[in-house]
Amino acid sequence: MFQDALLYPRDGDSAVKTIAIGGVLLFLSFLVVPTFFVLGYLVRTLRAVLNGEAEPPVFDDWGDLGMDGLKVFAIGVVYSLVPTAIAVAAVFASGATLGLGGGGSGSGLAVGLIVLVAALAVTVISLAMAYVLPAAVVAYVRTDSVAAAFAPGELRRFAFSRTYATGWLVAFGISLLAGVVIGVLNAVVIGAVLAPFVTFYANVAGTYAIGTAVRDMPAIDAGDETPDVQPAA
Repeated sequence: MFQDALLYPRDGDSAVKTIAIGGVLLFLSFLVVPTFFVLGYLVRTLRAVLNGEAEPPVFDDWGDLGMDGLKVFAIGVVYSLVPTAIAVAAVFASGATLGLGGGGSGSGLAVGLIVLVAALAVTVISLAMAYVLPAAVVAYVRTDSVAAAFAPGELRRFAFSRTYATGWLVAFGISLLAGVVIGVLNAVVIGAVLAPFVTFYANVAGTYAIGTAVRDMPAIDAGDETPDVQPAA
């Protein structure tokens, strides 16, 4: 699966054009709106993989791309609310502790404990969200319903499945590899220019890995409650 995923973005006659457009959009992501189109393209890629299409899609129907990207962005924001809320609560708790303690050594120790616990909680929950979020996007793509991205039954089915875990690990490995490549590129002047293209390529490859892994998993309403399905070929 790893090799197939790495080669997938190169398939098709429009591969170079698609990677070029995706890289430029990521390069312009500081404008925010281009990010929606990249996310929308990843949704389209996932949909194509789930439908068994052999080649990556192209950038067209920009309105649909932007809408899909906006929905996925909103899903990501919702999932980020929990760790964000913990961090904000820790800040307020630290301030209140210092205020009540008058800034003494006891209050300083309490603040340090609050910060440590909050940091651990944010780290653990953020990792959990990073694992679950792609499953939420898959649920949205399979049903065309944003609500499905938060359906416990559908998410549980993915989260405890070897097939999804395998796809996620492959996608994570590709992300790490891309990080290494970008680190090497940053050693040269053109690194900052090429990094968005490498990132886009890795995102498409990772999307393929997850999509291929879960492609043959039955939907939640198909009546199959078995959480452990063998990986797709």
